[in-house]
Amino acid sequence: MRTLSGILFVTLIVGSILLNHFTFAAVFALISGLAVLEFHKLTNSDRVSVNLGVGLFGALLLFLSSFLHASEILPGVGYSIYGFYIVIVLVSELYRKKTNPLHNWAYFIMGQVFIALPFSLLPFIAYISGYQPLVLLAVFVTIWVNDTGAYLFGVTLGKHRLFERISPKKSWEGFFGGAVVALLSGYVFSLLIPEISLIQWFMFSEIIVVFGTYGDLIESLLKRTVNVKDSGTIIPGHGGILDRFDSMLLAAPVIFIYLNFLFK
Repeated sequence: MRTLSGILFVTLIVGSILLNHFTFAAVFALISGLAVLEFHKLTNSDRVSVNLGVGLFGALLLFLSSFLHASEILPGVGYSIYGFYIVIVLVSELYRKKTNPLHNWAYFIMGQVFIALPFSLLPFIAYISGYQPLVLLAVFVTIWVNDTGAYLFGVTLGKHRLFERISPKKSWEGFFGGAVVALLSGYVFSLLIPEISLIQWFMFSEIIVVFGTYGDLIESLLKRTVNVKDSGTIIPGHGGILDRFDSMLLAAPVIFIYLNFLFK
């Protein structure tokens, strides 16, 4: 089941990106909404009560606004609607009569900034110079290659803990092993997209390794704080959406900045 769901997951991600930009938008808008939904399910408690539908709709609206802007189908308009939506959500807390409105505001905004915003930057990465699906695909392939390398080196050679308080199984050997293996991804994509030099692809890969690892650790800290093993159960054998996209949450914003320096 774990192997089958993993194959289906990778097929969905790769297929939606390569097929066309509309399949990419549809699939990742849905994933973005589900990720925010998972986040609020994890963080809602006796003291926090963010409406799940409100958080999910905000994520969908932000992603689609970014897609329409980046693709130049309808630039700018979506963000105006999204901004007005945020105002409505903040004002609506006045009428909910909850005991901790400040917590609800804070966790709603965190869900939008920490979860929805990184997903909403993916269209800008895809459209960094026209629609470049391979550039976006490189983000995910590098994450997967790094994860695989880190796991193999960590299992076979891992002795020195990377961040034992948060993730006891991660090791420095695994981290550096994954970083080396990720260079192979950079090399392959340098052949596919020669407009970006080999050195620049290597930098691309290592940025993802560093910030992807931090994203993974932050999600681990979140799960430890709320005392759960997985963020959800939507992917059999792999956990939730956040478990599969945790590395992307910090890698995507930094890669977006990096690509803007390269292309603009």
